[in-house]
Amino acid sequence: MSDAERRAVARWALVCAERVLPLSNADETSIVAVRDAVERTRAYAEGRSTAAEEISKRFRAGSEANAATTAAGAAAARSVGQASAVAHMGAHALGAAAYAAKAVSLASPERPDAVDEEIRWQLGQLTADERAILAQLPPLGADASGPLGEGLLSRGVPGAAIRAIQAEIGSTPV
Repeated sequence: MSDAERRAVARWALVCAERVLPLSNADETSIVAVRDAVERTRAYAEGRSTAAEEISKRFRAGSEANAATTAAGAAAARSVGQASAVAHMGAHALGAAAYAAKAVSLASPERPDAVDEEIRWQLGQLTADERAILAQLPPLGADASGPLGEGLLSRGVPGAAIRAIQAEIGSTPV
C-alpha cells in the first residue's frame, strides 16, 4: 500500500477508534497516551506527519490497554493503537475497526446485535476510495505475515468483524 493509500485508510481507522474512545478507561497517564495517539494518527492522515515519524510510536496506545480497568476500555485502547499503526502497514485499519467492534461487544453484552450495528456503521463511514484500497488487502488468514495473518485479529469478535468488513468491500475471506 502506498503512503497516500495508508493516509486515506488512516482516516477511516481513526473514525472507528474515536467512536469507542469514550469506553477507554485507565489512569490519567494512559488516557493522555491514547489521546496522543489519536492526534498523531490524525496528523498522519492529514499529511502533517510522516510514516517515519509515526512508525516508532505506533504501538504506544495499544500498550496502554494493559492499564485499562475494563475489557471494553482495553479493546478501545487497542483500537486506537491499531489506528496509529496504519502509518506502518495499512492493514492495521481493519484492526482498528475490529477492536472497536470488540469494545462495543464488551460494553454491550445485553445487545447481541451491537457488533453488527457497529460494523454497519463503520462500513457507512468508508469513502469509495478507502473501500477500494481496503479491498486490495489479502483476506484475513491468507497471508502469514502482517496483521491479517493467523493471530489475535483472526479470532473471536475481531476476526468476525474483519471477515464481515472484507465480505462487504469485496475481499474474499478464507
